[in-house]
Amino acid sequence: MKTQKLTTRAMITCAFLMLLSVSAFAQQKVKASDIMDALKKGDEITYKDVTITGVLDFTFMDEKKPDLPRRRRWWRDGSDNEVKETITSKISFVNVTFEDDVLAYFHDERSEYTFTADFERDVTFENCKFERNAMFKYSVFERSANFKESSFNEETTFKYAEFEDKADFSKTFFDEDAIFKYTKFRDGANFNAAKFDRSLDMKYTKVRGDLDIKGLDVRWDIITKYAEVNGRSFTRYLMDN
Repeated sequence: MKTQKLTTRAMITCAFLMLLSVSAFAQQKVKASDIMDALKKGDEITYKDVTITGVLDFTFMDEKKPDLPRRRRWWRDGSDNEVKETITSKISFVNVTFEDDVLAYFHDERSEYTFTADFERDVTFENCKFERNAMFKYSVFERSANFKESSFNEETTFKYAEFEDKADFSKTFFDEDAIFKYTKFRDGANFNAAKFDRSLDMKYTKVRGDLDIKGLDVRWDIITKYAEVNGRSFTRYLMDN
């Protein structure tokens, strides 16, 4: 009987320690600066069940600004004010919370430089929570882009973004207006069961390939002026589907 009690107690203690371990892991925090350091080395980025603290800046604008010519100089020479970064690493975030901004786009009003980031390999933000701004304006996604089941709680833009491969926004949630204006989907787009608590702006958007909008829920307006799906009017596509 004594042995049985000890065994039971040991099992309970073990289970309790396991729960503590799981809780600690779920609450693990990672600095955005550590991820940016890994990106600079070209390391593959893989995180699951963590919280990212600090601004995750794929453009690395703070490092680039000191070396850039002043506005008057690039303006006089007819140069472009866009400063582009190319991310060569494969990126995977699953069940990750971003406490601060995630930036692949930023326009600096003081210098008038526009900082953007493109992605050469697969990009995954699955079941992630963007608590602040998520900015991907002008970004080019050369491989698959997976944002499935993620929630965007502040300003979000994919305006002028280009998706060369599959783009998955199924079961996503947008708390603010979602901007996909001028966005190009060259190998289909999945918005199955996506929910938009305000408006969805897809003006001038072009989709080639399959477009899945089953269960799409938009609380306010869907703006589709001049948008096309495989050469057809987006409005006609919505009516037919």
